[in-house]
Formats: sequence, C-alpha cells, structure tokens
Amino acid sequence: MHAKSLRPYLYILPAFVFLFFFTYYPAGFAFYRSFFHWNTSFIQPEFAGLYNYRQLLQSRRFWQVVTNTVVYSFSFIAASVLLALFLATQIDRVKRGGSLYKAAFFYPTMIPMAAAAMIWMFMYLPDYGLINYYLRRLGFSSVGWLNDRSIALFSVTMVGIWKYTGYYMILFLAGLRNVPDELIDAAHIEGANGRQRLLKISLPLISSHLFFILIIAIINALEAVDQIYIMTQGGPSNSTNLIVYFIYQNGFRFWDMGLASALTALLVVSLLLIVSTLFLTLGRKVYYEV
Repeated sequence: MHAKSLRPYLYILPAFVFLFFFTYYPAGFAFYRSFFHWNTSFIQPEFAGLYNYRQLLQSRRFWQVVTNTVVYSFSFIAASVLLALFLATQIDRVKRGGSLYKAAFFYPTMIPMAAAAMIWMFMYLPDYGLINYYLRRLGFSSVGWLNDRSIALFSVTMVGIWKYTGYYMILFLAGLRNVPDELIDAAHIEGANGRQRLLKISLPLISSHLFFILIIAIINALEAVDQIYIMTQGGPSNSTNLIVYFIYQNGFRFWDMGLASALTALLVVSLLLIVSTLFLTLGRKVYYEV
C-alpha cells in the first residue's frame, strides 16, 4: 500500500486507540463478564450462563428502574428539545441583545452536572429552599420535591432539562441561521404565517440538526447518573433510580460485578437498537444540504 494512502489512517489512529481501550474493550469485557458469577461469594469468576439475565428479568426492582428510565428519558427529551427549539426561534428574531440571551441560556451547559445538582438540591430544600420560599410567599405550602416519590423523578428531570436545553438551543440556532432568507421572505410574501414558515420551511431544512440533537438527547438521558447520586441516590423508595445508577449500585455497593455487567450489556444493546432504528427510519428523511 502506498504511503500516501496510509496517512489518513495514521491521523485517526490516536482516536481509534483511545476508543478501543476506553469504549470498545470495556463494553466487550462487560458483555463477556455478564455470563459469570462475579461477586463477594466467588473468589474467582465462575461461568453462570444466562443466570444474571434471568435474575434481572425476574426482579421487580429492575423493572421499576426500567420504568423510571423510560419516563425520565421521554420527559427529558421532549421537554428539552421542544424548549430549545422554541428558544432558538425566538432568539433568531431578536435584532439586538441576541448574544446576551444566548449566553444566558447556554451558561448552565458549562456547569458540571454535579455542581448543577447541588444548586438544585439547595433550591429544593423543604424549609430553606428558594422554590418553597416563594411558594410560601404566594400562600402555598412547602413541597417535598425530593422526598415525595410522586414528584421526585420530575424534580430530578428538571435538572437535566435546565442543564442541556441551552446546548440544544445553540445547535438549533446554528441551523436556523443557515436557512436562506429568500425562502423565508418568499413564504412571507405568499401569506405564510410564522408557524407555517417554521413547520414547512425551517424545520425540514434543519432536519439534520434536529436528528443530531435527538441522538445526543437520547444518550444524555440514558447516561444520567450524577444528579441521582447527589440528590436522591435512587430514593425515595427507588422512585428515582435510573439504569446507570442501578449499575453503580450493583457493581460498587453490592459488589455484584456479574449483575452489573449484565445491566451494562443490556444498556449498550438497547442504545444500539434505538440509534440504529432512528437511522433506519428518521435518518433516511434527513436533509443535509443546509
């Protein structure tokens, strides 16, 4: 093979090595270990076949975690993506001060999730929290945002929405700024209102941005763990336990690495199936010219 043809592969080699050792190999190793007993009862891993998977499928706690993860994911993705699109369309119309609005909404993205969770945890405090303070000022009683199992998952979801909406907004705004002005002006002359121009012109032209944001939002939803660890640790009554935190619990609290590996394998396979399905369905309808 000619030296020039090898040069592109040499450029991507460092990235490939990094991905192999820190992504592909750990995922493959977790899948392999999911077929073993690997906990404090076994000094050496012992082959167990599908035992770990059967244990999970027969566990009510596992299905509660799956339900929590699905509810969190749908709520987070729908709210953050729609809110980001709304903010992007509004800022796109601003003639002056647009940079200030963009900086204000994007700022939470730069805050580490651990710090964001701490901020919101103090805001949620029953007696001294900022939210309950204003509720009492308005004549309402305090709410146990993180202690009430009926609203604890909603409270945790708000942290993710607050943190990532600004990032998605910037991506939407980049797409909207590339939509040709002559198309919008022509539609306006033809009598199309703002909603029609958005749905019939802007959204189809920025479908590549929307598709990318959707994939990123799915990944962000399924990997949520920092706010759970800091704010609720899965409580109350397992009502906020999500799949990644459940993996952490089994692997590093209960020291059942075989079960944690099985959970990791299920998570990776589920994510691959979701993303593959999106690429095979919505991915074929994406417009990439803008």
